[in-house]
Amino acid sequence: MNKQKEKSNKLARRHKRIRIKISGTSAKPRLSVFKSNKGMYLQLIDDVAGKTLFSANFKELKSADKTKKVDQGFQLGKILGEKAVKANISEIVFDRGGYKYHGRVKAVADGAREAGLKF
Repeated sequence: MNKQKEKSNKLARRHKRIRIKISGTSAKPRLSVFKSNKGMYLQLIDDVAGKTLFSANFKELKSADKTKKVDQGFQLGKILGEKAVKANISEIVFDRGGYKYHGRVKAVADGAREAGLKF
């Protein structure tokens, strides 16, 4: 197996292991993080109903080209947090998607906390 395939398999296994333990409801949705080389995609998901409540991605940022990826993650977390707070959602479950909790993923969590969400 080549190195890239092995890396993606490990990520998928980590994400599956995390998803067994956490689940979102309409009162306490799951904040799912997906990151690519270009940007990030965030979703607040109600797993019971199987619906995405809110989402945010790097295309919503006005100055996406000029800022660092970590700063973009912080801004996205803040944007999604503000959307959730407007809809009276104050608590969430954080799903890091198999990624390590540092860098962009940690910045998303910090931005969501600053917007008023509790984990």
